[in-house]
Amino acid sequence: MATLAPSLERGSQVYRAGPQFVRVRDFARMRADLVDELVRDGHVRTAAVERAFRAVPREMFVTDDRQDAAYADAPLPIPLGQTISAPSMIAIMLEEADLREGMKVLDVGTGSGYNAALLAEIVGPRNVVSIERHRDLLAFARENLRNAGYEVQLAAGDGTLGYEPEAPYDRIVVTAGAPRLAKSWIHQTKIGGRIVAPVGRSTFSQTLVTATKTAEGKVSTRQGTPCAFVPLIGKEGW
Repeated sequence: MATLAPSLERGSQVYRAGPQFVRVRDFARMRADLVDELVRDGHVRTAAVERAFRAVPREMFVTDDRQDAAYADAPLPIPLGQTISAPSMIAIMLEEADLREGMKVLDVGTGSGYNAALLAEIVGPRNVVSIERHRDLLAFARENLRNAGYEVQLAAGDGTLGYEPEAPYDRIVVTAGAPRLAKSWIHQTKIGGRIVAPVGRSTFSQTLVTATKTAEGKVSTRQGTPCAFVPLIGKEGW
């Protein structure tokens, strides 16, 4: 029978099985600890966002060699030189978006699919459209989402142009750094809707901007926390 030895890291247990030690990663515990931290630090403020973070298995949206770090509050590399953002940054963006069940959301920059899964938990999977320019990365996200049990609409294309076939949207959430708010996003957002995007003059230094559409072609903007995202590439991006 295996006997319990002292834990080597938070969220894992080490069992002695004969002469060997076998580490069992307790992702559920690691996830719970992370969300508790996000709530305590004020990054997660609403019940809907908290439920989403507690439900989505982040370890299923990173590469196998990064699973041990899945619940660190830090960005992690994913294929094609892209990243999955730090959980605290994602939480800030979701809270800024002021999401509610039934809202239609465009997720610009699918990446690993993690943000799309969180959005699906909050607004419902049928209400999420996620666009990614890298087809190979989109395939990675599609597999991750399928394995985690989420069915959202995925599209390959230039996210700086939004995604006209499913417009208009209640919310557009952008997970890459843009030089400005794209005109296409403003056009495809409903009046009263919001765009949440990192915007800045540098490709790796931005400020989180929340824009509310007040009339056709017009938005009011509010600047939030400084941030650093990979650059958003496309016709209306870098």
